[in-house]
Amino acid sequence: MNKDQVNGRAAEAKGNIKEAAGKIVGNQKLQGEGLVDQAKGKTQAGYGDAKEQVKKGIDRL
Repeated sequence: MNKDQVNGRAAEAKGNIKEAAGKIVGNQKLQGEGLVDQAKGKTQAGYGDAKEQVKKGIDRL
């Protein structure tokens, strides 16, 4: 795993926690921030996954 994959998945987890906390306390702003963090995390993790696939493809050559 590369740094982008790890950081992206950590941001997703952080977003899940924020979203859940927002639901529990009835704070829509916190819930929204959680959803944004999740989206950012998924994007970064996807970028890291793509980098890893390219690296594996180059290693096969």
